[in-house]
Amino acid sequence: MTPPNDLDRTAPTALPIYMQISEFLIREIAAGRLVDGQRLAPERDMAKSHGTTVRTLRKALSELEKKGMLERIQGSGNYIRANHKVQSVYSMFRLELTTGGGLPTADILEVAAVPKPADLPAFGTADHGTRVRRLRFLNRTPIAVEEIWLDGDAGIIKPESMSDSLYRTYQMQLGLIIARAEDRVSIGQVPDWAPQGFALAPGTLTGYIERFSWADTASPVEFSRTWFDTSKALYVQRLI
Repeated sequence: MTPPNDLDRTAPTALPIYMQISEFLIREIAAGRLVDGQRLAPERDMAKSHGTTVRTLRKALSELEKKGMLERIQGSGNYIRANHKVQSVYSMFRLELTTGGGLPTADILEVAAVPKPADLPAFGTADHGTRVRRLRFLNRTPIAVEEIWLDGDAGIIKPESMSDSLYRTYQMQLGLIIARAEDRVSIGQVPDWAPQGFALAPGTLTGYIERFSWADTASPVEFSRTWFDTSKALYVQRLI
């Protein structure tokens, strides 16, 4: 297990450090890089490897314990308890490093309230929406660019209060809970707005995902498209 020593500490969208650590560990368990019954390193060593304090590390471990994914045995240590039914902040984020796992973070490139263009498939009930463009990372390695559209009738996002997890943002800002999603995976050309920080040049053919997301409505409230670097990341869907 390689911890993300460069946790996102300054970006306004970053999750609290303890949540970043807990989410990282959850994804390591899901990827099989941490297995049921495995004893974790001593807390001081883990805190040092994550560049944080023992107090923050223990808060992260407490989150895992609440989810039934960790057993803390006095005088012995902390042991992994695999629980694949746990819903985490990134439960629906399907990209992983080619080696497995990885902590998702994002840099916001643009947030704009604009009319829906003609090339978007039908979704939602409004003729406009919020468009979010981001550069996505796993363990701070750039692996994808994405464009997310939230239907205008679902609400307006406040950019200054956005989280790395947009689903968490929807829930906290709008009371909107994404209940299910449908992914369509193929190949596509990297868009012309992709930043230089993304290794693939605009027009390059690469992995491509279209996603429709539903809340409690008949029509999807969100549509997104993601172009990911297949040399660095894989799309992973597990059947448990």
